[in-house]
Amino acid sequence: MLRNGRVYPDDHIFPSVTKSCAMMNDYRAGQSTHCLAVKVGYDFNVFVGSSVVDMYAKCGNLVDARKMFDEIPGKNVVSWSGMIYGYAQMGEDEEALRLFKEALIEDLSVNDFTFSGVIRVCGNSTLLELGKQMHGLCLKMSYHSSSFVGSALISMYSKCGVIEGAYLVFYEVLDKNLGMWNAMLIGCAQHSHTKNVFELFGKMERVGMKPNFITFLCLLYACSHAGLVEEGKYYFQLMKEQGIEPGDQHYATMVDLLGRAGKLHEAVEITKEMPMQPTESVWGALLTGCRIHGNTELAGYVADRVSILGPVSPGLHVLLSNAYAAAGRYKEAAKARKILRDRGMKKETGLSWVEEGNRIYTFVAGDRAHAKSEEIYRKLEKLGEDMARAGYVADTSYVLQEVGADEKIQSIRYHSERLAIAFALITFPPERPIRVMKNLRVCGDCHTAIKFMSRCTGRIIIVRDNNRFHRFEGGKCSCGDYW
Repeated sequence: MLRNGRVYPDDHIFPSVTKSCAMMNDYRAGQSTHCLAVKVGYDFNVFVGSSVVDMYAKCGNLVDARKMFDEIPGKNVVSWSGMIYGYAQMGEDEEALRLFKEALIEDLSVNDFTFSGVIRVCGNSTLLELGKQMHGLCLKMSYHSSSFVGSALISMYSKCGVIEGAYLVFYEVLDKNLGMWNAMLIGCAQHSHTKNVFELFGKMERVGMKPNFITFLCLLYACSHAGLVEEGKYYFQLMKEQGIEPGDQHYATMVDLLGRAGKLHEAVEITKEMPMQPTESVWGALLTGCRIHGNTELAGYVADRVSILGPVSPGLHVLLSNAYAAAGRYKEAAKARKILRDRGMKKETGLSWVEEGNRIYTFVAGDRAHAKSEEIYRKLEKLGEDMARAGYVADTSYVLQEVGADEKIQSIRYHSERLAIAFALITFPPERPIRVMKNLRVCGDCHTAIKFMSRCTGRIIIVRDNNRFHRFEGGKCSCGDYW
């Protein structure tokens, strides 16, 4: 555009620049571009405005994105999709769904990008029934063959514990992009389909699909949760050979792999060889290894390293406290908890939830607030008797407080995932698999107990904790007791 003898960007150039800012996650450059658009009068142009919404959303600034979105006259599908995707990306699931509903009310012709954002919300919130409805809409509107929708559907089904649905989507879409391959890889890894992870990676290479850093993160994750140390080392080296520099997440996964396998000193060496400062995730992975293998001396070493990181998440302090408590060093455990309190931080509350009829039912340990609470506890008592006859004995070593034996048994008996399973047993039809989501790691005793529950009831029980999926069937778990 020519004005006063000077050339200014137009509605073709501005969107290209804001897109570049979004790709670089450069909020300041994007804001400067937006200011220039305002100065030359293009801020209310629907194409420029929509690109600005998308840029702010992808840079994580939803306030500026929504302000721009509300100001655009004659919003188009790009405006709506960018805002919906932004909410989905930042975990504002309810707002994303509300905005999508509003778009449908306004009779907006939504596209595959819009659907992918909403489907990701369903996956993040484990709203399986709503996700299925979105899948049905995509089929009705012929968007099911889009690779954007395909990758979102794979992720949604995987996160909701229906890996079979993810496989169906993956093989139905003929033109697969890298996002679809990566989504299927991480889904297989989370569901302990480790062999399929390696086979899919081989197929990727054969069809000429070039892997990226996410691909290798999926491979390392699969190795970590199957205890495949040599395979993990192989893929870590292969990544370097293919010109992909490992990031802090790759190093954290390697530390996790070695730590879980008991190779703690090798894990420590990885932290020393990293070209960047070890992150909280790296130290957390090492602490997990220390807790699993009872190495409190190394846990103390990690504690010293953590102390110089500055403020860290409550989860890391809890990991440190649990590592000490598991070894009976309650004074050190109490000290770690005190640091948490002194900094005004709180441990994340353990929650488990199930979906029934488009509703989410949430439980906490010892919860008696549910309308069916009496039935739930009666079911657990009866099930406990059946489990005891089958050979189950509670392992109270997983109760990390200094209390009596009876109190430990009572404490562990009513963990949130057990309440959720009991609710599902009295609510769901016998042929329906029970899917329970949990925000924290399932404890070892609950893992054992759920194996007995699946054996005594004949039900398939799928539990997702904060690391992976566990499929319990006939008294066995898909993780092979390695998680």
